[in-house]
This record gives sequence, C-alpha cells and structure tokens, in this order.
Amino acid sequence: MADEILTSTKNPNIQFARNLLEQSKARRKHHAFVAEGARVLEDGLASAVPLRFILYKTSLTPRAKALLEQIKPDQLAFEVDDRLFDDLSDTEASQGILGVFDIPELLQPAKAGFVVILDQLRDPGNLGTILRSAEAAGVQAICLPPGATDVWAPKVVRSGMGAHFRLPLLQWPWEAITAYVEGMTVFHADMDGQESLWQADFRGRTALLIGGEAEGISPEGRLLASHSVRIPMVGKTESLNAAVSASVLMFEVLRQRSQKVNP
Repeated sequence: MADEILTSTKNPNIQFARNLLEQSKARRKHHAFVAEGARVLEDGLASAVPLRFILYKTSLTPRAKALLEQIKPDQLAFEVDDRLFDDLSDTEASQGILGVFDIPELLQPAKAGFVVILDQLRDPGNLGTILRSAEAAGVQAICLPPGATDVWAPKVVRSGMGAHFRLPLLQWPWEAITAYVEGMTVFHADMDGQESLWQADFRGRTALLIGGEAEGISPEGRLLASHSVRIPMVGKTESLNAAVSASVLMFEVLRQRSQKVNP
C-alpha cells in the first residue's frame, strides 16, 4: 500500500475512477469498472478477475478495514482524503472503499440449459437485482441486447452483490443472441401470458425473456419468444416490477428442476 494520501482531484487514479463511475463510454474504452463497498469488493478479490487498484478513505467501517488488511502485497491500494473520497463516491453512505477491476470475460456454456434475456431493461436497480437473483437461481448466462442500461454502471454493480464476478454477462446484438438460444424454448414474461408459470414446463432448455419496465419487449424479442407465461395474482395490483417478476420465474425454473422424479 502507498504511504502517500491522495488529496488532489487531478491525481490520475482519482480521475480514472471518476470517469469509470460517471461514463459508460469510459468503461467500454478501458474495459474496466468500479466495485464500491466492502461486500462487493470481497467478491471481486475472491474471484480471478484482475484488480487494477483500490481506493480507500482514512475513516473506514470495521468490515472495510478488515478487508484492507487482507489484500496481497502486490495489490495496489491508495489512501484518499475523506472529503475527496466522499466527493468521488457514488453512494450517500459510503463504506469508504472501492476497487477498479477489469471487466471480466467469463466463459459462457456452449450449450446452456438456462438463460435469461433482459430486453430494454432501463432501471439500474432492477437490473442489478435480477443479476443477484439469477446467480442464486442457477442461471448460466445473462443476454443483454442493445437498449438495456449499462450492466457495469455503479448502481447495477452494487445491486448485483457480486454477481458480476460470477455470471457471464453477454452484451450481444440480437443476431448473436438468437443463435445462442437456438434449440431453447423462449418464454416471454407477460401479465396476459398464455399459461401460468405453474403450468409451464421449464425442465428443458429454457430462456426467460424479461421486458423493460416502461416499454416491454422489443420487436426483436417478440419474434424470438415462442411462449408467453404469466404470474398468477389474486390482489388488485396490475403488475409486478421487472426484478420481482424475473425472480419469481427464475426460482420456479429452479423449483421444477429440483423436484425428484418419481420412479
């Protein structure tokens, strides 16, 4: 760890981290992103994803302090003036630590059995929550066609709670996604779907297509979907948000596949 405390907004590491936090084009250009907070940083350091450097403030939470004590000698970490760090941070109640990582290129299964396609999903919090649930439910890859919010944006990374380090995130054009899910049954989540999630058979190779909060699915997504599925509701609520709907459906897939087959 460096002895010098960073105090200037013109410091190259401060400027680099700020650009990654604020600009999707910077994340694409440098193939890097920021993971802020001790919990997410722990997952990053436990993964094989290359770490570029860590920035931390003088006044740390106990968890962040314990994490800092565990970093390897060859990993760069720079102490930052508290006010400068708070100005840099993307959170209101920062834990005082962040890491800059390479954007990972995790290998996706050549013939996946469970994939989620997020079509025109614009809300960063919903996107991150879906990634967190997807990793927990055993989804093998997330497909992100054009029109979705940047999956490496700070709020998405925080909401994902480490899923970015473990789940293949495929930012592909529709042509590539269509080829990847060939042979799979593509279920479009729709409040007026043809069958309920309890009637649908998710035991075969399955892709769940989740539309955006405002616009639903795109014309390309509508062409790709072969089935529509709904979540039964008894209350007066018209619909669930994208993250809740996706989570319910993903765990129904997991439930069906976890059931013991009767002899």
